[in-house]
Amino acid sequence: MRLRFLGSTSEAGACPSLYETDRGTIVVQGLQVVDTEALSDLRHVLEGETAIEVPRELLSDIARRVLP
Repeated sequence: MRLRFLGSTSEAGACPSLYETDRGTIVVQGLQVVDTEALSDLRHVLEGETAIEVPRELLSDIARRVLP
């Protein structure tokens, strides 16, 4: 799998950041959610999955600029 950087709301392109893959999916780089109360609200978490917190502004900015 190859990644193409889409953008970040952080200084110097640090996390959180979004990437597009050559498989047509999105990869999120950011801080892992470790708050046990928040994690208990997740549904159907499969082995190998985790939760990453991303600012709303980053998602809306990337959606406007990159996604068709």
